[in-house]
Order: sequence, then structure tokens, then C-alpha cells
Amino acid sequence: MDQLRALRVFTQVIADGSFAGAARTLDLAPTVVTRSLADLEEHLGARLLNRTTRSLALTEIGEVYLERARQLLADLDDADAVAGHSTDQTRGTLRVLCPPAFATHQLAQHLPRFRALYPRIGLELATPGPVQAADENFDVSILSIGQQPLQGDFVARQLACSTFLICAAPTYLKRYGTPQQPDDLRHHDGLLPAVSAVRRELTLFRQTPDRSVGAINVATVALQPPALSTSQLDMILASALAGLGVAGLPSFMVAEALREGRLVRVLPEWRGTVLRLFAAMPTRKNVPARTRVFIDFLVQTFGGSESDPWLTH
Repeated sequence: MDQLRALRVFTQVIADGSFAGAARTLDLAPTVVTRSLADLEEHLGARLLNRTTRSLALTEIGEVYLERARQLLADLDDADAVAGHSTDQTRGTLRVLCPPAFATHQLAQHLPRFRALYPRIGLELATPGPVQAADENFDVSILSIGQQPLQGDFVARQLACSTFLICAAPTYLKRYGTPQQPDDLRHHDGLLPAVSAVRRELTLFRQTPDRSVGAINVATVALQPPALSTSQLDMILASALAGLGVAGLPSFMVAEALREGRLVRVLPEWRGTVLRLFAAMPTRKNVPARTRVFIDFLVQTFGGSESDPWLTH
């Protein structure tokens, strides 16, 4: 039995939640994954997983063994990184967790430049949904959070901030008029993230002319049931571009459409909340070189500060 491969299979099955998912991730035949885990359990003389037709669950022994297996594999990766760094080689597979909207509208366009700089690094990108804390199953997690403090045992570097902007297609504004005050939004079709729809209100902020610290006006608008509410930000963007209604979206998604005139900023003196973007990694003594160079690349690309580079442009 190849115990090292069995350990990687075991941890990947838990990370992906299925044998089929682990087989795809590791590029192995499903039968190899199943056999590998069975051999590991036979070697240990203990069952690690309880299997049903619909789910997998760790046994009590499996939970303890998983923690040790992850630490062992992390230490092995660190050892490989130290050896690789000593010969000035940056290579390997980098597992990245990222919110889908940021991956699509920002990360993808910069990856060719990263690939040109580091052709021996391959990226394995997962975009399941919002990311607010580093996941130990990934080398790098790109976080997108509001003003709440970072929580968790991880190291994070700020990439940038992104402001929620109110915008609509020119065709929609021509048909229904342009809001002049925040309260006018009550009479328009709203396209909002699902959390805003639950609150049924929208909070907007405006910097006063003197721009002194704390000199910010706040407006809270009571909303009618929105024309569309969804957790999929790309669906909101597509609907706004099609003229369905007025949308609230982060600047990193709408900056290009605003520049090209496909969207128009509504109530330009007002803004929504601000997202803070971070690149985070699990706390480790020896960080692989591929992780370090990728995070450095992200910080350089997006500015590494609390400013909003897309709003500036």
C-alpha cells in the first residue's frame, strides 16, 4: 500500500465530501480512490468513514486520524517547499479558494501574467461561494468581508477595498427615470443581494463636502419587494445590464461596464457598504514558496491598501 497516497486520498475525500469529487481533484480513477481508502482502513484496523448512499461521516477515530494526517501532509509540503526554495525553484500546485464574482471579474484577467512569471506553478481554483475565513484545505483563501474583524487562526494580507455602487442600464433609466435622492429608490425595481432583500432596507453613505473624519451622512431607504434577489452577484449584474432594474454591486464588478457606458452610476454622491479583500493562508512555520509568491503577486496587483482601486479608475 502507498500510505502517503492513501493519506492524500483520505484528506481529499473529506475536503470534497465525496469519493467522486476526490477522484476528479486528484485525477485518479474512482476505483483507485475507493481501493486506496479501503487499504488504509485495513492497514489501521479501524473504520475511518461511515458511508451511506448519500453522505459520508467521519468516525470518532477518523476525526482524530484526519487531524494528524493533515498535519503530516502540511509538514511534508513545507519540507518540499524548503528544499525547492534552496534550489530557487518555485513550482507545484497551488490550491486557491475565492469568491466566484472576484474570481470571474478580477482574478482571471491577471492569471496570464502570473503564469508568465511562474510557469511551473499550477492553480487549482475553487469558487463555491462567499469566503470569510481561511480554509485549511487551501493554500490561499481570498476573503471578502465587511467591517467585522477578521476571525480565525490564519495570516491575512489586505489586497484592496471595493465599494458597493448603485447603478442601472441607460435603457432602464430612460424608461423609468433617474433617482435624484436615496428615497426615490423606493419607487424603482431593485436588484439586490439576498441578504439585503431579507432586511428590506438599504443603507447608503455620503461623504460631506469638508471630507473631515467622521463627516459622513447616512440614509436608510425602506425597499419594496425587489424585482430580483439572489446570492449570485453575476446574475444581478447580468440583469442590470439587461435593464431589469437598479442594482447594488461591488465596484470590482461594475467598473468596466461603467467606463464603457453599459451601466450608469445612480446617486453618484452616495455609496453602499465597503468590502475588504484579503489574501489569507493557514498559519504555518514554513510557507511554500509558491504560496508566498502568489500572495505577493495579489498584493502588488490590487494595491495592498484600504483604498478602492476600481472606484478611483
